[in-house]
Amino acid sequence: MRSVHTRVLTCIVALGLAALSGCSAENGEDAVSAEAGQLRAPEENSVGADALEEPAVPEPQGDLPDMAAPGEDDAEAPDGADSRVTAESVIDNQWVNVAEQDTSTFSADVDTASYTIVRQLLQTGQWYQGMGAQARIEEMVNYFDYAWPAPDESSTRPFQITTQVHAAPWDPTHQLAVIGVKAKQAIPTDLGNNIVLLVDVSGSMQDANKLPLLAQSLSKMVEKLGDRDRVSLVTYADGNATVLDGVSGSEHDQIVDALNSLTAGGGTDGSSGLKTAYEIAEKHFVEGGNNRVILATDGDFNLGTVDVDELKAWIGEARERDISISVLGFGMLVNDSIMETIADNGNGNYFYIDTPSEAERALVRQFDSAMYTVAKDLKLQVVFNASAVKQYRLIGYENRTLANEDFADDTVDAGDVGSGHTVTALYELVPGDAETGGGQDGTWMTVSSRYKAPDGDASQLDEFTVEKGEDSTPSTDWRWAVAVTEFGLILRESEYKGDATIEQVKSLAEGAQGEDPLRAEFIELVDEYRLTVAGG
Repeated sequence: MRSVHTRVLTCIVALGLAALSGCSAENGEDAVSAEAGQLRAPEENSVGADALEEPAVPEPQGDLPDMAAPGEDDAEAPDGADSRVTAESVIDNQWVNVAEQDTSTFSADVDTASYTIVRQLLQTGQWYQGMGAQARIEEMVNYFDYAWPAPDESSTRPFQITTQVHAAPWDPTHQLAVIGVKAKQAIPTDLGNNIVLLVDVSGSMQDANKLPLLAQSLSKMVEKLGDRDRVSLVTYADGNATVLDGVSGSEHDQIVDALNSLTAGGGTDGSSGLKTAYEIAEKHFVEGGNNRVILATDGDFNLGTVDVDELKAWIGEARERDISISVLGFGMLVNDSIMETIADNGNGNYFYIDTPSEAERALVRQFDSAMYTVAKDLKLQVVFNASAVKQYRLIGYENRTLANEDFADDTVDAGDVGSGHTVTALYELVPGDAETGGGQDGTWMTVSSRYKAPDGDASQLDEFTVEKGEDSTPSTDWRWAVAVTEFGLILRESEYKGDATIEQVKSLAEGAQGEDPLRAEFIELVDEYRLTVAGG
C-alpha cells in the first residue's frame, strides 16, 4: 500500500475542527445527533426517491452574517437578499504595452462554477449591484460547448488550437482574438477509476438543494462506472465514517443505496474527512489509472491559523502522487474562492450543482472530460507582433496567469485537458496604426503551447502564427464567446467594458444561439438582468 506523505497528514490534522466550521447545524433542535454518515433506514431528513424532483431554492432563514459584497466594501444587499455566496475579489487584467512586454502566459485551467452561481443568483432574484466578483469571465465563457476543430484521428497531437480575430463590439477600434482549444476524444483507461466520494453530512446539508440533490447527482455519475472501477464513500460531520471501501463500480445498487441512506446532522469535522479520503485513495491506488477524491459540500473552509498557501501545498503534494481532487458545491456556498483553490491545486474540476439537470451536464455528459486526461499541465503563451499590436489585455484568467519564464519550466503546474474538452480564451487588442504596421497584412501574434503526456514529465512545444485577414466573417462560436464575455464585463461593472450594453449582448447571443438549450437559457438570464437589475 502506498504510504501517505507525513507532511500532508500533519497539515490535514492541523486544520482540525477549524476547517469547514461554517457548516454546523443552524438549528440545534432540528439537527440529528449521530455518527457521521451512519447508514439508516430512510427517515424524514434522509435522501430518497422523492429527491429526484427539481429542488426548490429555500428562502433565506434567520439573520445572515455581516458580509461586504464581493469586491465592494460599501455595497449593501437589498432587503431579503441572501449574500452568503462569497467570492474573492479579483482585479481585471490591465492593458499591457507591447513595446514594454510583448509576451503573455497563462494556464489553460478552467472551471465552470462561476456561471452556475451567477445563473442561480439571477434566477432567484439574489443578484445586486456590487456582486461582480461572482462573475469570473473565463468560467462563464467555458461553461458552454464550442465546435472548435479537433485533431484528425491520425494526428499524434492531443488537441488543436484555433484562433479568430475580429472587431470588439464594445469598441470597434479594438480587436478581439479568440483562442479555442479542442481535445481529441480519448479511449477511457482500461486500468480503471479509483474514486473516493467525500460527502459533507453536517446539519446544514438538510436542505433539498443540498444532501438530497448531492445524492441524486452522484448516483447519476455512478451509472457511468463498471467492474474495473473502485468506489469508496467517506462522510464527515462531527466525525468521519467510511461507508464504502473500494467496492466495484458495477455495484450500482449498493452504491446508490448507500448515498440515498445518508442523513444530515451534527457539526463539521472536514479535516478528518479529508485525511481519511486521501488514505483510502492511497489504499486503492491504481497505477496509470484515474485516482480522484470528489469533495461534495456546501461548506466554508474556515482555515483558522492555517495559511491558504499551506492548504495549496499539501493538496499539491497529493497531486504529485497522482491523486486529484474535484469539488462539487451545493446550496449557497459560503466560500467559493476556497472551493476553486482546492480544485485548481488538485488538478481537478470545480462544479456548482444547483439542479438535477446541472448534475446531468457536469457528471454524466462531461464525465469523460472530467475524468480522463489527454494532456496535462497545458500552458499557453502568446507573443504579440509589436508592429501590429500596441496594447493587449487578457480577459479573465486573472488567477491563472503565469510568469513568462514559467512557460518552459516543467516543474510549474498548469491545467489538465480532458477527453473532448474545450478551452476558450480572449484577448482584447489595440491595433497599431498604418505607419507601424497596423494594416491588413502581416501577423497579429504567435501562439505557443506546452503540455505533457498524461504519463509524462517532459513538456512538448507547439507554436503557430496568427495571420491578419484569415477570417473575414466572425464564426458563430466567436460571436457566442464574445456575447458571454460582454455580459461578464457588465456584471463585473468592469472599467474595461467600453460601450457594452445589455441590448448588444442579447443581439449577439440571439444570432449565435443555434439549437443549444443552454444558450437559450443564457439569453433568458440576460433578459432577467435587464428587467430586475439594470432596470430596463
